[in-house]
Amino acid sequence: MQEIKPNNVYTTEETRDFLKISKSTIKRWLKKGLIRANKVGGQYRILGAEILRLISPVLEKEAQKIYREIKEKTKKRIKDW
Repeated sequence: MQEIKPNNVYTTEETRDFLKISKSTIKRWLKKGLIRANKVGGQYRILGAEILRLISPVLEKEAQKIYREIKEKTKKRIKDW
């Protein structure tokens, strides 16, 4: 596997390969702001430092918090049906 260099710029496909996540997951993370990226020519570019930040334990806690919030909203919406 290739080493992630903090100052290199990666595509969403390369980022997906590093993180072993699906196309829909990376889109969702970009939309929610969990991954900071710049759009260049209609495509996202992600800094290596951002990828390294994603694999830190701090982000995992934030992702769990967001997951719990979504789960509670879903439960409430289903209950209201």
